[in-house]
Amino acid sequence: MNYKSIVCVLLAASSAAAQQTSASCSEEASEPSKHLAKDIAKDILLDQKAIWTSPFHMTRNDAALWLTFGAVTGALIATDSRSTRQLPNTKDQLAIGRDVSNLGAIYTLVPVIGGLFLSGVLTNQPKLRETGLLGGEAVVDALIVSEIFKVATGRQRPLEGNGGGHFFHGSDSFPSGHTIESFALASVVAHQYHNNKAVVFLSYGLATLVGASRFGARQHFASDIVAGGVMGWFIGRHVSERSQEHRRSVAKAILSPQVIPHVQPSDRSYGILLAWHP
Repeated sequence: MNYKSIVCVLLAASSAAAQQTSASCSEEASEPSKHLAKDIAKDILLDQKAIWTSPFHMTRNDAALWLTFGAVTGALIATDSRSTRQLPNTKDQLAIGRDVSNLGAIYTLVPVIGGLFLSGVLTNQPKLRETGLLGGEAVVDALIVSEIFKVATGRQRPLEGNGGGHFFHGSDSFPSGHTIESFALASVVAHQYHNNKAVVFLSYGLATLVGASRFGARQHFASDIVAGGVMGWFIGRHVSERSQEHRRSVAKAILSPQVIPHVQPSDRSYGILLAWHP
């Protein structure tokens, strides 16, 4: 796929809600975009399978992390109603919280993801391009997980009902969607550039700011935000590690060719063939 085709694909995807791309761009990008969309959709289905079956094949370290996460979330749920009342809860606090939390809205994350991908394409940086693709995949995974949990738990938001954050009341507070999606993207970026401490700090710092702003805006309880942050981090880690495992398997296949005996009775020759299957 040449640069022009990739640019057309990205522009078509990022501006679909606002305008239609030109006919020439659409025609040139149609076939590559179909293959790209099919690959991403396949990866997301595999991610969802791995995410929802993870309790059955988690490692001992992951089990310890999830138990700790469950205990902390449970403790926060028990104190949510009290902790949310400790804030000043002024109009300015709520307005600032809402404005800052827009950093984690899906309409903000999509251009960021597109920007990472496009920058990688235009500057010929495969790792940056891959970060955009993996970040988009992780955010979609996080969105799916978040929506399922919201429907299943039906928790009221802090400004709904009596402020008690009751579950199974048909609302959508648990977990925080802004937070899980922000941490999913931040986790991918941090894992991709783990040697760059500034990138890691900035990624998680912005995601934490989004979560804190949702609490300040009284859109979510502390437990909603912690749950979203931890789940988003795990999703981003899973997407990054799966990509690394794929690269290792390809490298292993290239470095370990299959040895095939070759015999040709017609001219009484024999030998071996080396076959690579990356």
